[in-house]
Amino acid sequence: MALVPYDGNYLPVLSKLHHSSAEFHFADHNVRLTQDWNKLGVAAVVWDAAVVMCMYLELGQVELTGKVAIELGAGTGLVGIVAALLGAKKVTITDREPALGFLAANVKENIPPDQLGAVEVSELTWGQGLERYPKGGFDIVLGADIVYLEDTFPSLLQTMEHLSSEISVVLLACKIRYERDTNFLSMLKQRFTVHKVHYDKERDIHIYKAVKLPARRDL
Repeated sequence: MALVPYDGNYLPVLSKLHHSSAEFHFADHNVRLTQDWNKLGVAAVVWDAAVVMCMYLELGQVELTGKVAIELGAGTGLVGIVAALLGAKKVTITDREPALGFLAANVKENIPPDQLGAVEVSELTWGQGLERYPKGGFDIVLGADIVYLEDTFPSLLQTMEHLSSEISVVLLACKIRYERDTNFLSMLKQRFTVHKVHYDKERDIHIYKAVKLPARRDL
């Protein structure tokens, strides 16, 4: 999902993504994340959507204390790490298998030792092996810049449906770059109520809140 080859040679504005690390201050912690564009491409750099998501979480608009959260397509793990630092009871940070060692190292570097037991790094390819995750078992489902490959939309939607209950909150931070991105939101609205809850004009990042529609009960 996040592991996609990407040629940034012709995009000078992306030069910061080639830095070996990125540093932030969230939840009264300095967060330093290793980046490795050459090895893992887009999965191993911090994108603006993740930063805006963390800023939104820090505003306290979504209650994290005591909640069980999962991050999809985590990449460097910034969003999941910040969710844990902000008080989530349990955070599962997921990506595809090749990214897990890199992701686990960032978690270990930035989560205090007494909180490490509350954070799990786990392999998740959307739409596959979902039985390993409790159905409807997460209070909060987080995704930053994971809506960009049209072929993955059905499996991403299936995954979000599996992980969330009718009282779960799904938060997606994304740019709306192409018509296909709008198409995903249309797909999402068939199974979730969806509201835009935040817009960062400087970075052109939207945050959408989605809540699963009640299951149909045919008479």
